[in-house]
Amino acid sequence: MRPPLAMCLLPLSLLAAPLGAQERVVVQPVDTGAALANPGMGWTLHYYSNIPTNYGSRLAPWETLDEFPGLTTVYLRIPWSYLEPEEGVFNWSVVDGPAQRWIAKGKQIALRISCSESWMRYATPEWVEKAGAKGYNFTPGQLDENGPFWEPDYNDPVFLEKLDHFLAAMAARYDGNPEVAFIDVGSFGVWGEGHLWASTQMEYPGETIIRHIDLHLKHFRNSLLAANDDFAFQGDEPIEYSRQMGLALRDDSILVQPGESAYLHAEMAQGFWPTVPVILECEHYGPSRDRGNWQDGSLYLQAVEEYHASYAAIHWWPDEFLAENRALIDRINQRLGYRIQLVEASWPAQCRPGDTIPFELTWRNAGVAPCYEGGYPAVTLKAENPQTGEEGLLTVFVAEGMDVADLPVGPPGEAEAVTHQIRGALPFYVGPGTYSVWASVGGPTGTPRYALPHEGEDGGKRYRLGTIEVTGDYDVALGVEGGEIVLESDGEAVLLPLRWEVRSEAPHPVTPFCHLLAADGEIVLQGHPATDDEGDLNALGVVESTLRIDVPAEARGRTYELCVGLWMPSLMGQPNERLLPQSGGSQNRVLLGALEIDDNGRAVLRPAR
Repeated sequence: MRPPLAMCLLPLSLLAAPLGAQERVVVQPVDTGAALANPGMGWTLHYYSNIPTNYGSRLAPWETLDEFPGLTTVYLRIPWSYLEPEEGVFNWSVVDGPAQRWIAKGKQIALRISCSESWMRYATPEWVEKAGAKGYNFTPGQLDENGPFWEPDYNDPVFLEKLDHFLAAMAARYDGNPEVAFIDVGSFGVWGEGHLWASTQMEYPGETIIRHIDLHLKHFRNSLLAANDDFAFQGDEPIEYSRQMGLALRDDSILVQPGESAYLHAEMAQGFWPTVPVILECEHYGPSRDRGNWQDGSLYLQAVEEYHASYAAIHWWPDEFLAENRALIDRINQRLGYRIQLVEASWPAQCRPGDTIPFELTWRNAGVAPCYEGGYPAVTLKAENPQTGEEGLLTVFVAEGMDVADLPVGPPGEAEAVTHQIRGALPFYVGPGTYSVWASVGGPTGTPRYALPHEGEDGGKRYRLGTIEVTGDYDVALGVEGGEIVLESDGEAVLLPLRWEVRSEAPHPVTPFCHLLAADGEIVLQGHPATDDEGDLNALGVVESTLRIDVPAEARGRTYELCVGLWMPSLMGQPNERLLPQSGGSQNRVLLGALEIDDNGRAVLRPAR
């Protein structure tokens, strides 16, 4: 992709100016408007919506809805009896089968296991009733001794014992599993919704729901659990207890009614969203649309704003929902959950090996909810392979003092931006060169985790910002050009014309050196300045000089590697006696090429670069 526009505080022509100028590169990445599929947020597909054929049954085994922007989670809401048809005999493939299709694409799943349904008699397995669990027959909305459906007594000890065993088995597979986004506390109420409006309409105290919450907390110690807003039908205590225990909040469902009654619990969500996700489920889209409650869908977006929702449900045939609501989905994707934007980044245009580089980054969360799992901004430097043009990771610097979970949220376009500085100390192995600069957000070691809404992504959630030049003390080139260069020679000595570009001021007098190396790397011959007036190599800028290489008879008829460099004689014997070239090897010298000297002292140089 095309990298973001880079701007300099000084004209681009000054980028080669001395390091002391301290010009900085400033980049302001643009939000592309792309939907982001990030952890802990996004659209949830009702693959099972209690009735197993709703709404994944139209999808072929190879279809994973890659075309649905922002889809991150497959929601599997299924009665208990489908998973444990006989006591202790489990059929996990009911959920694992479809789940694997999306897990293979890097998505997650969410689960709700219900104990009462208005379309099948035994959502709780029949063997639980036969084991002695008390329950009630009903027709939807009333107790009915001859009713076709059965609902357990939610306080019955036999029912609770069998449920406890089931949850233990379920937790052994799914608790703490990174493939699982969240698990609903769905064991109370018809459809697992926390109310009995469409079943027996019996009343239970809040303590009953709290008992079911505790059963889930007992087994699911590491996964995010979600409470249903309709727990409030049994009093305020279950919702407050859910908040205190760190459960997420699910509103199930909105847009069942029109207008001002489209949703009722945005105020309830205010106690949850600052610390845990809020999950919004709309009514089955088709009936809501057909009754006129859906209208243009803008109330869904409004609810996302007011609830500070991290998840929104696709509660219908997904292809139809997408086709009829694409513009709305795109608008919701700009706000749903968190949206970490890099507003601005700046860094020095040049630095020296071993320097500590001050990268200044400004971030904003343009979503409605925090990034609850958090993450650390990082800057990565990459180096280009000159043979292939591909880039490899050179080093990474992490802003451990800044967590994107702390970025504030606000109304559209009004969230406060936060600026943080990463002081990246170049490690010893980073020599002079031009390196690309990349930004990411992820773990404390610099592993990216979150997609950002910017261009220039490398396929691994790093985003290209520009380049930085790590400069040496000097660069050097031959004073003449050609594929094979015949150097001036008088039969006893070879003259080597050089052009030096001095990039930093050395603390001591500088002089050039020249080494002719044998095949084993041994220094056979050395060169020295041809005259006493070869230019000031302590002054910044371009200096031309000539080195003289005396060639005795016994050194002729051979080929040597020709290396040159700069050194400070007053520091002889110290590790830093040689200046650092812009490009060179571990010996802090520059290979110019192969120098062939024939028996007559004629010298031909084949340049290395």
